[in-house]
Amino acid sequence: MTRSGIRVGDRVDAGCYIDLGGTLIWHFVGGDPAGAPTVLLHGAFASAATWGAQIAGFTNAGLHVYVPERSGHGHSPDVAGRWSMDAMLAQVIGYLETVVGVPANLVGWSDGAMLALLVARVRPELVSRVVLTCNYINSAGRDAPEFFARMTAREPDFVNFLRSTYDEESPDGPEHFDAVYAKTEDFLSNGPEYTVTEFAEVDAPVLVVAADCGVVHLDHSLELSRTLPRGRLAILPGTHILPIESPELFNPLVLSFLMSDPPSRWTP
Repeated sequence: MTRSGIRVGDRVDAGCYIDLGGTLIWHFVGGDPAGAPTVLLHGAFASAATWGAQIAGFTNAGLHVYVPERSGHGHSPDVAGRWSMDAMLAQVIGYLETVVGVPANLVGWSDGAMLALLVARVRPELVSRVVLTCNYINSAGRDAPEFFARMTAREPDFVNFLRSTYDEESPDGPEHFDAVYAKTEDFLSNGPEYTVTEFAEVDAPVLVVAADCGVVHLDHSLELSRTLPRGRLAILPGTHILPIESPELFNPLVLSFLMSDPPSRWTP
């Protein structure tokens, strides 16, 4: 499927290709090997590049940072067939088991956050702490009518904006973007559809980060944070791309949470 003969071990853009259960993916690893392992999980129409400010900030803070790109995103070649949350979850779990190898902090964004929460539910032994950024767990929590209208209408300026990074990074070539766009549209239009109570047994500390002008209803984020046994909520000024817009707010918040629980009482 790929236009170039990429192989396991090939290094591109500071990362390298690895074999993950028979699937070729690209990932970046950086920071202090003795630091807390922290995995950044990107969202749809995105790649490791969207975490640029966090890669720099988190590695400088002494974390051991892992940034995998899932199939069909960034430098990772696409795979045949429809995309599904189950397949993406299996890929993330495989990465945590075989590459990271120890319990890790998971910092997810958009559907990457959904994957982080699912890992914490089904494989808690792989997780230390979780940060969920700008994500919903069902359509009732979604507040993105303009995005979905423009996506389904395939407005030229909207499509060109989304494909710019893809064309630069993907080994499948610009000609494959239409297929990836269709898969992404199908994936986003058909989920996720979980109930909040399905995550009531997640024991890991979880920080829910919401944007006050994002794509998620704030009461949805509040309900999720209140349902999670060790959930906390932070609402920051900004939009769905908070980590890009405001790393000066986002990074210290996340780093502080990954180091310890925030206070929950102010009285003796």
